[in-house]
Amino acid sequence: MWKALMLAVITVLLLLLEGGTSTGIRTRRDLAPPLHSRGIRDPYGSYCQRRGGCCPGRNDQCTVPYMDTICYCDLFCNRTVADCCPDFWNHCLGTTPPPNLHSCERNGHRFHPGATYKENCNLCTCGPNGSWECEHHACLIDVDMIQEINGRDYGWKAANYSQFWGMTLDEGLRYRLGTQRPSRTIMNMNEMQMNMNGNDYMPSHFNAAEKWPGKIHEPLDQGNCNASWAFSTAAVASDRISIQSMGHMTPQLSPQNLISCDTRHQDGCAGGRIDGAWWYLRRRGVVTEDCYPFSPPQQTPAEAARCMMQSRAVGRGKRQATAHCPNSHRYENEIYQSTPPYRLSSNDKEIMKEIMDNGPVQAIMEVHEDFFVYKSGIYKHTNVNYHKSPQYRKHATHSVRITGWGEDRDYSGRTHKYWIAANSWGKNWGENGYFRIARGENECEIETFVIGVWGRINMEDMHGHHHHHGRRQVKQ
Repeated sequence: MWKALMLAVITVLLLLLEGGTSTGIRTRRDLAPPLHSRGIRDPYGSYCQRRGGCCPGRNDQCTVPYMDTICYCDLFCNRTVADCCPDFWNHCLGTTPPPNLHSCERNGHRFHPGATYKENCNLCTCGPNGSWECEHHACLIDVDMIQEINGRDYGWKAANYSQFWGMTLDEGLRYRLGTQRPSRTIMNMNEMQMNMNGNDYMPSHFNAAEKWPGKIHEPLDQGNCNASWAFSTAAVASDRISIQSMGHMTPQLSPQNLISCDTRHQDGCAGGRIDGAWWYLRRRGVVTEDCYPFSPPQQTPAEAARCMMQSRAVGRGKRQATAHCPNSHRYENEIYQSTPPYRLSSNDKEIMKEIMDNGPVQAIMEVHEDFFVYKSGIYKHTNVNYHKSPQYRKHATHSVRITGWGEDRDYSGRTHKYWIAANSWGKNWGENGYFRIARGENECEIETFVIGVWGRINMEDMHGHHHHHGRRQVKQ
């Protein structure tokens, strides 16, 4: 009896679905959250048709793999559009779009209510009234801003970077920078007094990589790890140790060692302080990138990565790693340390002399929304979004490595001075991973807080390192 009753109910439902458009079933639909948060990329696929048809009622077996999830082909889809296969209506009901259901149009295609697509960083959903309902986040890649910058002579050019596409401006500031502004105590740190005289020759152009070939390290990519505090510190220390050791040691020091192990008042890939990083380099030391390679966060940038390398004192201020390198192909786990850092004057001539004499320096700067799209030229913050709401005009703190300077003349004869700086967004960003920024004007506060450092090196270290590598090569 119950089976007969169920069959009768199903038959009535099928008749109602095949009939006119005035039934309650067709006019009342529960629009649950969309099936695909990243948008339907195949809205006309033959999913239900391929599986051989549709099923009555809600049937968990009546599903088909769709992108990274599943979609339903049962008649329950006539009530909700949240998780139905794209071809449910035209294959099962012989109609498209669904009766009495307004559809939305995009690029010449029709989408049923509940369908979604991602427009840069904003998710758009087809509403029940046939219009798209979109989020209104400020996107990291702002096409209008890029066109404005490239359409005028601001002294630099912008580009659309695929690695930033789809991110909001807030996400860029939260995931791609990561240096906390120094505390008031650190900002009051005394500046090193430098004896400048008229005999100090400052060339119009200088690049540390040309003076010390093979000793200045290429920019790395921090990905969505908010840890420029670790990347800039490791990069400056790497260059300084290579220069001071006259090339006997050229370590590319490991940012991951700092990110994972320097946990004293630091937040790893969720941000940190450069003074804390230098404290760790001085007291604990770090190994090389080959030994402890960078591992970008797989889930959220704030996730904790367990420290795989500790160190212990071995006398006279030296330290030694207590574990093997956390990879299968590298065995040299030497610890490199630095002296305490020193702060330079904000005078550009003194910063130039320091770089020319001792090597690259670390600088803190404020990154604005337009810096993310920098491609080439001499950067100055260009506030082309002045007419937009404040959510499109934001900035946060970053740290970079200054490796040189130069100057250009424009067509009118004016001189434009600049710094050459290495970023940590990979070599496909900017000028092969570097950028030029206006010099002598404290552009984006880049001259406010500049740090130099010495590696902790002596002749015994250099001889031991050279001898160690010699034995290693013979052994191989």
